Amino acid sequence: MPSLSEETKGAVKQLMPGTTIGIVGGGQLGRMMALSAKYMGFRIGVLDPTEDCPTAQVADFQVTADYDDDAAIRELAERSDVITYEFENVNADAIDTVRGTVAVPQGTDLLRVTQDRVNEKQFINDHGAPTAPWRQVDSVDELHSALEEIGFPAVLKTRRGGYDGHGQAVLRTEQDVHEIESRCEQGGMPPSILEGFVDFAFEASILVCGNGNEYVTFPIVRNEHRNNILHMTIAPAAVDAAVAEQARGLAMRLARGFELSGILAIELFVTSEGRVIVNELAPRPHNSGHYTIEACSIDQFDAHIRGIAGWPLPQPKLLSNAVMVNVLGQHVAPTRELIADHPEWNVHDYGKATVKHNRKMGHITVLGDDTEQIVEQLEATGCWDDLK
Repeated sequence: MPSLSEETKGAVKQLMPGTTIGIVGGGQLGRMMALSAKYMGFRIGVLDPTEDCPTAQVADFQVTADYDDDAAIRELAERSDVITYEFENVNADAIDTVRGTVAVPQGTDLLRVTQDRVNEKQFINDHGAPTAPWRQVDSVDELHSALEEIGFPAVLKTRRGGYDGHGQAVLRTEQDVHEIESRCEQGGMPPSILEGFVDFAFEASILVCGNGNEYVTFPIVRNEHRNNILHMTIAPAAVDAAVAEQARGLAMRLARGFELSGILAIELFVTSEGRVIVNELAPRPHNSGHYTIEACSIDQFDAHIRGIAGWPLPQPKLLSNAVMVNVLGQHVAPTRELIADHPEWNVHDYGKATVKHNRKMGHITVLGDDTEQIVEQLEATGCWDDLK
């Protein structure tokens, strides 16, 4: 087992090639983590309930069980030198039980903060980064009080769980509130958070990576969502130096606050006045960072593995402008038909057995100086017409 630094939250001093990284979660992010780790000489184990999941296809072994199965997590720990995760809804208590057996470079404080939206907002604000106005809401009465302070429009989100728009309700009128009240009559108000709307010019994100002692950032990028799912990332975002420095500064403050090991993705709003506001955090590689595989001197997955392994981190450099577009289930057939016509497409398929509508099945990255032209060319193929 690698030695741990006493000063940091589980950071590994140095993990050597030939040792094993255990990944909790077997989706596409775990798959790409595993591929990066393989190039560096590590072995890979994965815990996932689905046999032959995307990560298992490139791993050395799979523990096939639910994510909250204590015995399965213990098995993964006993067969690994460090444990990481590809999504944030991991049982932090279960991870804590194996920390005497295996190194957990990211710790579980990071998990507990990002799993709970109230804890997350408080942490962000406590470290000097702005968010939308928010209030904790645990009852209908508290919802009314919060709306009096924040006003319409607002977004009601469950404190835990939810992604790609799930677990959220937009409140624009009193009628929307009445619908929430009706739902609460059936099962009560789940622990929630009310957030005010931000009048933003566009959505963005930035990645920061640490090894427990040093931290590096990737460029700020622009994100376009369709139906609450990330559709496209444009790298870099067309912002002035002051906006880019705001994003970098808040990313570094949050990374130091967590004594970060591995990647932290920070979703942002950028206002027309040039303010940068934090929306959400993800303690792992992120969909909006896939462009880094082709466009940067080091990609987000290499950086994540280096971070959790305690290796030194080079400052990433953007080598080319890029556009990344997601391939959802309904886009698989039309994009595959066009692969032969587009040598500029860097095609990534996640190896998922079942194609489902709105399920992320892969992505395509295109490099080039003129990102506006690339966007136009991608949209002109008609592959993503259902999202217009």
